[in-house]
Amino acid sequence: MIDETVSILSVPSQETRAGFTAIERSIAAHDAVLATLPEMSSIEIGGEPSSREPLSFPFTVAAWNLERCLFAPESAAHLAATAAPVVLLSEMDNGMARTGQRHPTAEVAATLRMQYAYGVEFIELGLGSDTELEFCKDDFNAKGFHGNALMAAVPLARLFMLRLWGERLWFMDGGDQPRVGERFAIGAVIETEAGPFVAVSTHLESATTAPYRERQVKELIDALDEAFPDMPVLIGGDLNTGNHAGGDFEAEGLFAMSAARGFTRHGGPIDQMTTRPSLITRWPERAMKLDWFLSRGMKIGESRVISSLDANGRPLSDHDLITCVVEGFE
Repeated sequence: MIDETVSILSVPSQETRAGFTAIERSIAAHDAVLATLPEMSSIEIGGEPSSREPLSFPFTVAAWNLERCLFAPESAAHLAATAAPVVLLSEMDNGMARTGQRHPTAEVAATLRMQYAYGVEFIELGLGSDTELEFCKDDFNAKGFHGNALMAAVPLARLFMLRLWGERLWFMDGGDQPRVGERFAIGAVIETEAGPFVAVSTHLESATTAPYRERQVKELIDALDEAFPDMPVLIGGDLNTGNHAGGDFEAEGLFAMSAARGFTRHGGPIDQMTTRPSLITRWPERAMKLDWFLSRGMKIGESRVISSLDANGRPLSDHDLITCVVEGFE
């Protein structure tokens, strides 16, 4: 696990990033380069929590794939309406042309008065898909970062980041989205009135099969068990369930595997999907149920799927927001 924290991530030069395209397409060559990039092995921590007191039960946790986060102020307002003091985010840009070279995670955290932890999933080598090019005013990325975040209204402790097992699919053949990096989980210990728990924000691989994702979750649980034995755990995010399985999320072995390890899944009504057309993903092939919480040692009450349409009917993401109510520890 990575536990190095910084106040701001270092940024590879444009020349360094341009050189990534010439790297031999192999996992070994990719990882050799990755090992030289401190921004890929550091956690950026920023913002200030609005409270120093432990969380009181019940409280809400929100998880949302924000699809780059084109609209940070509106997304923050959408999250504020849930009153969730813990927020798990994925697909968050940082220094990308398509999102105005901004750092949406920092903006959302500032609006919500939360502390945040941010890590880089991928360094994007291009500007994005054809639809994303329409949002670009620049022909370059200032940083090229794309990642996951965890934020809370109370202090985050024992921050960690874990790169998930994978085959560097977006580096080997990323199509119109060539990338350096790999999927990962980012987490922290958060205090409650009954003691600490581990909150984890993650994003599993979409461009692959169910056994691949099952291995990612298994090794994540293995690492959590080693680092935080006997501590309650809540994992949340875009688990990409049903991809390359005809949309059938029940075909995912990760649910049975995690259940055998003591985890329970929560994702709102079982027949309510979590994806929708957006300004970037305009013609999705099907509605899918991709987003979930996995909990262990926690009493989870209601879980909901909340539309990502803003007050004007504009989609803030191609994923709806999911929430769950933590009522206490088991």
